[in-house]
Amino acid sequence: MRGLVVRGVGTPPQVEHVDLPAIGTGQVRVAVRAAGVCHSDLSMVDGTIVAPYPLLLGHEAAGVVAEVGDGVDRVAVGDHVVLNWAPPCRDCWYCGHGEPWLCERSGNPAAAAGHTVDGEPLHVTLGLGALAEEVVVPQQAVVTVPAELPFPTAALLGCAVLTGVGAIRRTADVRPGDSVAVIGIGGVGLSAVAAARAAGAATVIAVDVSPAKAELAHAAGATDFLLADDTLSRAVRKLTAGRGVDHAVECVGRAATIRAAWRATRRGGQVIVVGMGAKDDLVALSALEIFHSARTLRSSVYGSSDPDRDVPDLARAVLDGGLDLDFLVSDRITLDAAPEALARMARGEGARTVVLFD
Repeated sequence: MRGLVVRGVGTPPQVEHVDLPAIGTGQVRVAVRAAGVCHSDLSMVDGTIVAPYPLLLGHEAAGVVAEVGDGVDRVAVGDHVVLNWAPPCRDCWYCGHGEPWLCERSGNPAAAAGHTVDGEPLHVTLGLGALAEEVVVPQQAVVTVPAELPFPTAALLGCAVLTGVGAIRRTADVRPGDSVAVIGIGGVGLSAVAAARAAGAATVIAVDVSPAKAELAHAAGATDFLLADDTLSRAVRKLTAGRGVDHAVECVGRAATIRAAWRATRRGGQVIVVGMGAKDDLVALSALEIFHSARTLRSSVYGSSDPDRDVPDLARAVLDGGLDLDFLVSDRITLDAAPEALARMARGEGARTVVLFD
């Protein structure tokens, strides 16, 4: 089958033929119908996330179950499913304490699965490798969704939407009348903006370095759009009676933007870090400002979500009209165009690009 493969840090990804293993006990084979191009895939290419190579990219996808192995009782052939790149084990300490998004046995950057056509061991991104025509995964890594849910929308539920919406609903617990700033208006950031408005936030400020993101932000429900520059904290305070926002959601994963989110938040507010950054990109906060500001700084891993619970909830909300995601997909492309989609993402262009498969 064909998939998008990267062979080393900084090398251009290319569409190659690869061989996946036959399914085993408890596994399923899914024919991918749509896959999102996510910033985490870009992080695998540029080395922000350390991974073994050659690596089959992709982790945000939806498709149809094509084959099931022995012992599979979760899905059947023909089911429409969303892929879950962090399936919880349900047995570890974190799962037992109601934090399946921190499961100690899931979410590894890459797993060995199959071979390249020249016989090299192949690794798949986040256990999936979903920018490909098919995937072979454990049954715990698929979540059934209604067949009437369009595949491009379903694909995004597995990462961008679950992460962005979860950051608002689960991590931040945004309430009606709150004020929210979202820094970084990509797929995750746009999902957070939409979720904040759906939660009843009175002020939703979208922030990005690109003026072109303003239209997308307003389509998602932002009340205001600001450019990310040295005047950001003052501009946010002008929109929030001089205080700053109740919740600042950082969707970039850089020390500078985390610090900007911190400065834009009111005393007693909270900063939610959603973006995954580099291990040597350090955030500096003084001991005095930590004490004086009384702010909370925390991360939101996978939207603090349980995909088995939250993906079906999101699917129902989309079908019922309670969550509008029509604005989220800016480009629909073929697999051959995926390398350029990653390049556009690196330049900060567009919202979410979705690869469609026949």
